[in-house]
Amino acid sequence: MPHFFLNKRLIILLVSIIILVSLIGFSLRDRENISRPEQFVKDVVGFGQSLISKPAYGVAGFLGNMQDLQNTYTENKKLKARLEGLAKLEKEISDLKSDNEELRNVLKKTDNLRDYTAIQATVIGRTPDRWYENIIINKGNKSGVKPDMAVQTAKGLIGKVISTSEMTATIELLSSENIKNRASAQIQGKKSIYGLINGYDQDKKMLLMKDLPIDQKIKKGQNVITSGLGGVFPKGLDIGKVKELEIDRYGLTQTAYVEPSADFYGFEHVMVIVPSMKNMEEVKKEGE
Repeated sequence: MPHFFLNKRLIILLVSIIILVSLIGFSLRDRENISRPEQFVKDVVGFGQSLISKPAYGVAGFLGNMQDLQNTYTENKKLKARLEGLAKLEKEISDLKSDNEELRNVLKKTDNLRDYTAIQATVIGRTPDRWYENIIINKGNKSGVKPDMAVQTAKGLIGKVISTSEMTATIELLSSENIKNRASAQIQGKKSIYGLINGYDQDKKMLLMKDLPIDQKIKKGQNVITSGLGGVFPKGLDIGKVKELEIDRYGLTQTAYVEPSADFYGFEHVMVIVPSMKNMEEVKKEGE
């Protein structure tokens, strides 16, 4: 009996192998139509693949987009840093060009000051008080700077030294509203006209040369320089040009509005003027 069951199992195994081989052979044949079981299996497998592939592709695409965003952010950050560096570099170049041009003008002006010695200095501070318009420079007693010395830029006169320390000096600008701030001036022409620069019109941005005789014929565009008669400013320093004329309400004197040659705000480098003995002697002779 056991031998029979063993044979039966062997027969069933052989039959199963034959059926399996037949099915494999049948499925491998070239056919235009496949059987319904095969269609069912393929449909189930295809549907499962579609269910799995769509989320998988979505996740892969999301991760890819995130990586692209990260790369874009990194690149933008680098580009922004480069642009900031370029902007800073452009500003530094502009400042250097401005300083270079101003210093060249200062050196050129120094060559023209035949009768004076110029002490070059740099502005290191400015007082906020509009009444007393003062600047501070980096040269003082140690460099030979003394009170009442004239100060100018490459464009023209700006003021005088009012106080000094060993390493610095304070300059009062001509644009100050201090009534004691005066400069002896001369309007150049066939016949020179002398007067005082005494005041500054903040609205018109012009210096005032007051109390000029009404009979003096003054024309717009005439040059105004220091006369040297006041004993403070050496003769011949450029102040500006006559821009307007105004007669006082009594008709006795006139005021000349002088457009300054120098800019009282846009400068960093100045020259303190030390008059030579020759110039001082000429001033004394003219005063006599």
